Amino acid sequence: MSKRETSKFIALILRHKPEVIGITLDEHGWADVGELIKGVSRTHPLTMDILEQIVAEDEKQRYSFSEDKTRIRANQGHSIAVDVELEKVMPPEHLFHGTGQKYVESIDAIGLIPKNRLYVHLSADEETAIRVGARHGKPVVYQVASGHMEREGFTFFRSVNGVWLTKEVPVRYLRKLNGME
Repeated sequence: MSKRETSKFIALILRHKPEVIGITLDEHGWADVGELIKGVSRTHPLTMDILEQIVAEDEKQRYSFSEDKTRIRANQGHSIAVDVELEKVMPPEHLFHGTGQKYVESIDAIGLIPKNRLYVHLSADEETAIRVGARHGKPVVYQVASGHMEREGFTFFRSVNGVWLTKEVPVRYLRKLNGME
C-alpha cells in the first residue's frame, strides 16, 4: 500500500466517513491521532512517522495537526457537518473555479453549489483552476465575481491551505473563460 493510497484513505476518513474505522470527529473536525493510526492501520500501514510525512508532504496541504500533534483534521472538503473554524475573509475581486466539460450545462443552469460538500471550492488563480478542472476531464474554468458577491452579502472563507470557500455561486456571478470550451 503506497503513502498516496494511505493519504487518500485518511482524507476519506477525516472528510466523509470516520465511522469506517470506528472513530468520531469533534465539532471542529478533529480526530485523536492515536485512534486514527490504530483504525487506519487495520487496512493501510500507518505509524506516527508515516502520518507526519503525509501531512508535511501533501502537496494540497489537506491536513493539520493540533499544536501538540495529538489531534488531526482535514482542512476542508468535508461532507459531514463540522466547523473547521474558518475566518471570514475579504476575497479578491475575482476567484476561479475549475471543472470538467461534463458539468458545464448544470453550472450554466444553476451556478456552483457544494453538492456533497459543505462549501464550493474556488482557486485564487486560473492555473490552479485549470489543474483542478483537468481532474474531471476536459477542463473548463469559470471566473467568479467574488468581490461583487462579497459586496452583495456573500461570505467567503480561506482555508489554511489557500482554498477559497463559499456556500454557493449564483450564475450571475460566473463568466466562462475563453479558450476553455
